[in-house]
Amino acid sequence: MLIFKTKNDLNQYLLNRRRLGEKIGFVPTMGALHEGHLSLINLSKKDHETTVCSIFINPTQFTNTQDFEKYPITIERDIQLLRASGCQVLFLPEVSEMYPEGVQLKEKYELGAIEHRWEGEFRPGHFQGVCQIVEKLLLLVEPDTLFLGQKDFQQVAILKQMLQVKKDLQWIQIIAGPTLRETDGLAMSSRNLRLSPEERLQATSIYKGFQQVKLELSKGEKSLDNLCQNMEKLLLANGFSKVEYIAFVEPEQMVKIDKIQDKMVLIVAAHLGEVRLIDNYLFRS
Repeated sequence: MLIFKTKNDLNQYLLNRRRLGEKIGFVPTMGALHEGHLSLINLSKKDHETTVCSIFINPTQFTNTQDFEKYPITIERDIQLLRASGCQVLFLPEVSEMYPEGVQLKEKYELGAIEHRWEGEFRPGHFQGVCQIVEKLLLLVEPDTLFLGQKDFQQVAILKQMLQVKKDLQWIQIIAGPTLRETDGLAMSSRNLRLSPEERLQATSIYKGFQQVKLELSKGEKSLDNLCQNMEKLLLANGFSKVEYIAFVEPEQMVKIDKIQDKMVLIVAAHLGEVRLIDNYLFRS
């Protein structure tokens, strides 16, 4: 696996790959890799001659300084995992490489109302920072396909919106890989590394809540609000200190729904100790 730390070196290498007619798949990450990330690498390798992974903890998408400072860093382990997965290229830039003029938001992305819902409400400015770094990376890598994890359901929807408004990026296809879970149901996440052993056990309550909702729906429960309230009670009774939101939404613009639909997503964000966890579950009738 080749490791590049500068935009110029990566650009020169990928230029040669494109001249050979190779398809390029791209998996952007912030490191602390797990099987969910590696599944995206494997998806890319199926149809792309070159797969590029980036590891960059982007400061402009953090609305909480403490969250940024405590984000887990496991670079050596990440490199080993990527090599074992068969990833061809790792882009590992410093902050100064991506923000040579200083860390700041330079452009306002027109993302519509979805930007201010759910994650956008509790982390104002977060999606602007996400879009800024992803645009920088896409303009550099120029991939045929961008691979994202469905665990960050709203982020996937936001980036699809960004590609629609950015004419120079509209040709890039987005593929969202399914959320991978541990054997006890906990969604794989880099932030799980920050959980204590006790919190790690308590965190499984989110998946248990999804299963409880699924069971109640199968029994004929019609009130989505009741289902959300019951799940919130379950989380608070099992160690979670705060639930920011639990809601059923439609999957395109993530508008809250009150009646059962053929396709709907249950989304949740809750705090366990110092760690904020998000997850989602897609329901199809």
